[in-house]
Amino acid sequence: NSRGASSLLKDSIPITEFSASESFEGHDLLRRGFRTVKSELLPSHPLELSEKNFQLNQDKTNFATLRNIQGLHAPLKLQMEFRAVKQVQRFPFLHSSNMALDTLRGHDECISFEDILNDPSQSEVMGEPHMMMEYKLGLL
Repeated sequence: NSRGASSLLKDSIPITEFSASESFEGHDLLRRGFRTVKSELLPSHPLELSEKNFQLNQDKTNFATLRNIQGLHAPLKLQMEFRAVKQVQRFPFLHSSNMALDTLRGHDECISFEDILNDPSQSEVMGEPHMMMEYKLGLL
């Protein structure tokens, strides 16, 4: 064969151009943690997608029921109140209990799994306050 070994490799294996800006700047490891390919492709369990959207589906059902019973104004008023309450937040490095949102949804009198085992003060992930504020304000 008159062709060299480098030309055989070149013909058999497609070589694509890699850009450093495309492959390394897409994921911020310090803020978002390690990326796993499996979690990006498929949910780990068939009910995982249903559980992720549980609150959204419950809100849609409640709004449809409320609209049928009281008319169009009742779900619109609740949606406006939800949006107003979600806009009020603490600094990014402080955990917000969202007590007003829990009160509007009726979860203020219930003790659930998240109330006991999801304590953010015991979380292992704590960011630096100055960096988090600069990131939120768009300075970084």
